[in-house]
Amino acid sequence: MNKMTPRAAGYFFPAEWAPHDATWLSWPHNPDTWPGKIDSIFPSYALFVKTLTAGERVHINVADEKLELKAKEILDKHQVNLDRVRFFHHPTNDAWCRDHGPAFLINPDAEQKKVIVDWKHNAWGGKYPPFDLDDVIPTRIGEAYNMPVYHPGIVMEGGSVDFNCAGTLLTSTSCLLNPNRNPHLTKREIEQYLIDYYGVEQILWVDEGIIGDDTDGHIDDTVRFFNEDSVITVIEHNKSDENYALLKRNLKQLEEMRLADGRVLNIVELPMPEAVFYEGQRLPASYANFYISNQHVIMPTFRSKRDQEAIDILATCFPDREVVGIDSTDIIWGLGSFHCLSQQEPSV
Repeated sequence: MNKMTPRAAGYFFPAEWAPHDATWLSWPHNPDTWPGKIDSIFPSYALFVKTLTAGERVHINVADEKLELKAKEILDKHQVNLDRVRFFHHPTNDAWCRDHGPAFLINPDAEQKKVIVDWKHNAWGGKYPPFDLDDVIPTRIGEAYNMPVYHPGIVMEGGSVDFNCAGTLLTSTSCLLNPNRNPHLTKREIEQYLIDYYGVEQILWVDEGIIGDDTDGHIDDTVRFFNEDSVITVIEHNKSDENYALLKRNLKQLEEMRLADGRVLNIVELPMPEAVFYEGQRLPASYANFYISNQHVIMPTFRSKRDQEAIDILATCFPDREVVGIDSTDIIWGLGSFHCLSQQEPSV
């Protein structure tokens, strides 16, 4: 790839609510990710795919023909329209396509209107080796599409960043400044990579992620843009909960932030579900891990009395989309949900 950065070449990462050509997924196959219950996730996973196909194509990374057939069998059993699904034989270590999948940037005025950025992937600070297959997924997709691929050469995960389509990127210090990611880089140097390779102008930081999050605090569990000057942030109302103080601190930081043009953020508070435990482990259950598809906002639910309240709040934020709750009680045992599992491919 040439030495010019995507930003210098006029490319930028669109907001998730911008139109998609497709949603990318990596088919779940690693039993270590859902110890003892990987088979239980497929009804909810298939419903996720089915909901996506109502408004866009779904592209799924699978290891080979054998896994493709197994995936088709599961999807067909749940009445998914397989004409809307395309499989790519790209082996993966894991299913978290948000973090190992391609970052698609667009420039409507360029001859080459879409490019891919392939950040390095080290499985959230080397926690879950091996990760060699996941690390090369963006480049493999670039080869399949015959699309240019940029290689910044630093570790970055899609779940650690959120975008407003107007030059601002939101992230967390707990993740991006963690020494298990890019210990050789300063905060300012990391910001410059984000600016150059996502095509943004401004980086806003909150401190914390939620308890139980093995990513060291991805933003997609805590704060999400829903238009260029508005965010949804999760709040814990129970003062004795471990998330109470840290989410309060994030809220205070959001209240003090200013966009590049000086505007304050409009902030919508989203409740947290009651704590979800499995085998004594606190899981990172959060309604903020929703995915914005062309027709829907797909929100994880947790068999909680707060599920409907969260759906109703999101519905006010996305009046042009239907908010669909899908049970993520089994999926969250893998320590992620629908946003973690997906990566949008924008239209140009």
